[in-house]
Amino acid sequence: MSAVKSFIQNVHNFRDACLVDFSNPPIEHVALFDEAQRAWDLQQTANFMLRKKNTPNFNKSEPEFLISCLDRHPDWAVVVCLVGGEQEINTGEAGISEWIEALNRSYPDWHIYISSRLTDSEYGAEKVIENIKAHSNIVNKDELHLSVSMRSFRAEHVSLLVKQLLDLKPDEARETLKSVEGKYPIAITRDLNKAKQWLKDQARGSERYGIVVSSQAERLKPHAIDVKTPVDPIHWFLDGKEDVRSSYYLEDVVTEFQVQGLELDWACVTWDADFRYSKNGWEHFSFVGSHWNHIRKQERQVYLKNAYRVLLTRARQGMIIVVPSGSSEDMTRNHEFYNPTFEYLAEIGFKIL
Repeated sequence: MSAVKSFIQNVHNFRDACLVDFSNPPIEHVALFDEAQRAWDLQQTANFMLRKKNTPNFNKSEPEFLISCLDRHPDWAVVVCLVGGEQEINTGEAGISEWIEALNRSYPDWHIYISSRLTDSEYGAEKVIENIKAHSNIVNKDELHLSVSMRSFRAEHVSLLVKQLLDLKPDEARETLKSVEGKYPIAITRDLNKAKQWLKDQARGSERYGIVVSSQAERLKPHAIDVKTPVDPIHWFLDGKEDVRSSYYLEDVVTEFQVQGLELDWACVTWDADFRYSKNGWEHFSFVGSHWNHIRKQERQVYLKNAYRVLLTRARQGMIIVVPSGSSEDMTRNHEFYNPTFEYLAEIGFKIL
């Protein structure tokens, strides 16, 4: 009996095979990288190669190395990168710009076909695209931009609404909300219990619902939400309403790391004081010891904003956002840490429960 082999292999297997012999080209001529923005930068790749592959002094980012593997072919090769705008949430994720920089830096003979929308703010590639304009083999194609979300027929404009909300464009968000609210309910509240009841009222039959929160949301403990409590995502996403470990029970919560790439029918996004609205823009915090500390590093600020982007785009059919009221007796939950955020969302026009 002949052995059955997968038609598509994991990119990590592809990488490992290319590490064995740096001279031979891989069997594959075509590589398709989903979530390409999550490929590692040089430092993260070098650290991994040293720790896991016993390869010191590795000098390529993950995009550059993967391109170099296919560049070994003497005739032709194709790399297809599928990119989500501002989905980078893990340390060392290089974004789409590193793929373009690697081509510009090391592979001037490659032909580059890019979406004309890659200059949009959420892709973070404006500077590198400007730098690559002199590349002799670059083509902009409108058709390469997938402008409509395929998450569900109800959610096609939700990604745009969330982008406008996070980019602090309330007027544009207000207009987009008008085209969303008729078929994709969104509500806001200060009361987690009201939000839980709203989820149960909206869901029909086996439609799945659950609570999602930021991994930095460490002051939701008074609401019985502890992001440090281990959660098995298999039970959370797959088990039924009778299982206390399932999302249906509305006890365990998942963060952006567990929910990225996955979906619920109805989601409750509980918003903590780690990401706060202010008149000067978003403010970014992490909770250390007994205090909130400002996040100063630009990279970590981007990750936190993107975490909320992930959380706000997980629902197929509708969502409710909870911004707690805070407490006058707990300075880590001061009312002013939460009120401006709720008022900003109310200004956009979300229904208040």
